[in-house]
Formats: sequence, structure tokens, C-alpha cells
Amino acid sequence: MKKVALITGGSRGIGFGIACHLAKNGFDIAINGVREESAVQDAIKTLEDVGAHVIYCQGSIASSPDRKKIIQQVKDHFGRLNVLVNNAGIAPKERRDVLETTEESFDDVVSTNLKGNYFLTQRAANWMIEQKHSDLTFKGCIINVSSISATVASVNRGEYCISKAGLSMSTQLFAVRLGEYNIPVYEVRPGIISTDMTSGVKAKYDKLIEDGLTVQKRWGFPDDVGSVVASLATGNFPYSTGQVIMVDGGLTIPRL
Repeated sequence: MKKVALITGGSRGIGFGIACHLAKNGFDIAINGVREESAVQDAIKTLEDVGAHVIYCQGSIASSPDRKKIIQQVKDHFGRLNVLVNNAGIAPKERRDVLETTEESFDDVVSTNLKGNYFLTQRAANWMIEQKHSDLTFKGCIINVSSISATVASVNRGEYCISKAGLSMSTQLFAVRLGEYNIPVYEVRPGIISTDMTSGVKAKYDKLIEDGLTVQKRWGFPDDVGSVVASLATGNFPYSTGQVIMVDGGLTIPRL
């Protein structure tokens, strides 16, 4: 029986890169997103062409009813969940200095990037524990996709940085709590990745990368993140729960 992975925000960008790698590694796939199902048909077909059975679970992870619906859809369709990849995230609609951040923007970003991920993890983790109780051979893990912004301060999007720093602590909390069930929890921390989210600042980062921002002088791609997540999901790091894997081209290496 094939393992099942749920990837939030899995129809494009980093999430789709992750879904592709997991499909290639023999997983059946549930992808979540807020768009209509008709808008993600190309993504679904690409994953199916690799050999995965794919379902789309529409909904916002910021919504409690939607989180319940997403997990229930996976349960009803596959009857199991081995891997949860918390990838869905949003940037502030408008970048503002921390002295000017609005409460509305703060609540919007944190509700998705932190609160939504936290409580979706809680729901998935409890189901994984149930699966473990009924089948001692069950293998599961949870992978949080955060950002270098968990530790690298960007004063024009403080709410985003705080949401990712919180997600990093969430990784450690659930890693400790799920340790007794041998369900590892990991954090993957991407750097400058070429996606829709970064398209508006491409010229800025092109120059910064050329000037040495990263050790490896190129943008990262969703494929770079996907290959790391697939390695974690397939069990190549069984004794590394709670750990952070950087995918940043050496950006965060302290240098003189």
C-alpha cells in the first residue's frame, strides 16, 4: 500500500515542487489550496502522470472548519496519512516597516502561517497517533516549511518573520510531544526561492545574489526544496527529529 502525503499550498511554487518529488518517490498525494479545483488541473495531471493518485482538498488552513474538512477528505478518500507537509504560507499584502505594521496585516499573516499550521498539525498528529495505535508498523512524519526569515530580520515584513519564527518553535514542540510515538517532525528552511511570492522583488535579489548574498550564486528553486522534503519523508533521517535543514545556498553562513 502506497504512503499518502498531504501538502498544503501544494498546487504551485514550493509546494508543487515538493508534491512532484513525493509523487516520484511513490507517494499518493493530497494537495491543498484555496483556488478552485478547475485552476489546479494542470498540477494534478502532472502528478498523475508520474504515477500518483491525487486528490485536491480546497480550503484555507486559517479556517478551523476548513482544516477539519481537509483532514476529513484525506481520511475519507485514502483512509490514511503518513506525511503532512505544512507548506502553505502568505506574505503581507503590503510591505510596511515594523513601526507601521497594521494589526489587520499581522492577524492575516499569523492566522495562516502560524495558527493555521499549528492546528492543522495538531489534527493530523492526533490521527497519526491513532494510526500508530492500530498498526505498530505505521510510519509517519510532519515537515514544516518555514523560511530563513525565522532568524533573519526583515523590518519591512515583521509579521512574516514572526510567523516563521513561531513555526520553528512549533516544530520543536511537536517533535518533543510526538517522540514517544516515533513520529519525527522536521523543519525545512528555504532561502531566496524563485516563486510567485518573490517575483516582485526579482531585480533586487538578482543584484544581491550577484554581489554575494548567497555562497552559491543563484536563486533557489522549488525543486531544491522538494528534493530535501522527499528525503525526509522517505525516512532517510530517522534520528533527526526537531532539526532544521537549510535550503538557502549558504546565505545564512556567517562570513567576514
